[in-house]
Amino acid sequence: MDILVLMKVVPDVVEELEVGSDGKSLDTSFLRTIINERDDHALEQALLLKDKHGGKVTLLTLDAPDIDDVLFTALAKGADRAVKICGVESVQSTQTAVKLFGETIAKTPGLLPVDLILTGVSAIDDLDGLMAAPIAQQLGWPYAGVVTQVALADKTATVIKEFAGGVRGEYEVPTPAVLGIQAAEKPPRYVPVAKVRAAMKSQTIESVDAPAVEAATTVEVQQMAKPQVTGHAEMLEGSPEEVADKICELLAKRGLL
Repeated sequence: MDILVLMKVVPDVVEELEVGSDGKSLDTSFLRTIINERDDHALEQALLLKDKHGGKVTLLTLDAPDIDDVLFTALAKGADRAVKICGVESVQSTQTAVKLFGETIAKTPGLLPVDLILTGVSAIDDLDGLMAAPIAQQLGWPYAGVVTQVALADKTATVIKEFAGGVRGEYEVPTPAVLGIQAAEKPPRYVPVAKVRAAMKSQTIESVDAPAVEAATTVEVQQMAKPQVTGHAEMLEGSPEEVADKICELLAKRGLL
C-alpha cells in the first residue's frame, strides 16, 4: 500500500497578520507559517493505513519558509520519503498549485504508481477544497472528498464522507484514487522533539525543480485590509435582577420588547 500525501503550509492565524505594502497581500517578513491542519490529518490517515497494511508514505509539498521543519516532523512520525518542489515563487492561487503538483507527480520518477493520493480537503486560504478534485481530474482517477474514514480492500477503498447536518455516506472508490481528507480516524500523532532531531540527522529531503506552468489568474485581489473597529460590547453589571432589568430596558428602547 503506497500513499502520496500532498501538503502545504499556511499562515498561522494565531499570530497578528499584517497587510503588505502593496495593499493586496500579507506581509511575509514576520509571517509565521504552520502545516495546514487538514493536510496534517491527511498525513495521519496515511500513517494509520500504513500501520495496518504496510507499504510506503511519500510526502510532496511546495517549497516555503519552515517547510523543512514540517517535513522532518512528518518523517519522524513515520513517513518514508519527503520531496519538495523548489524554484517556486509565491503561489497566489490554488489553481496554480494544482498545476505544479500535477505536473510534478506525472514527471518525477518514483512518485507513481501509488494506491492513494491524500490531501486536506480545505485550508484557510482554500475553503472550497479545490486541490484534490483537480488533481484527480489531471490523473484521470476517481475522487472522494470530505472523507473522515478509509478502509482498504483489494483494488477498492471504502470511505466515509461527511455531509451537512451530521449526515454521513459510505462509498466504494476503485483505486488508485484521490481523497480529500476532512479528518483522520485519530488525532494527528505527537512526535517528541528529540525524534525530529534524529530524523534531521538520519534522513534527507529530496528537491525537484518546479515544472514550467502558466500561473492561473482566475481571481485577482484588488485590496486587502484589516477589519475596522466600529464599536464595543456594553458590559452589564449588577445582580441578576438588575442585569435582567437593564436587558429589558435595552430591548424596549430598540423596539424589540
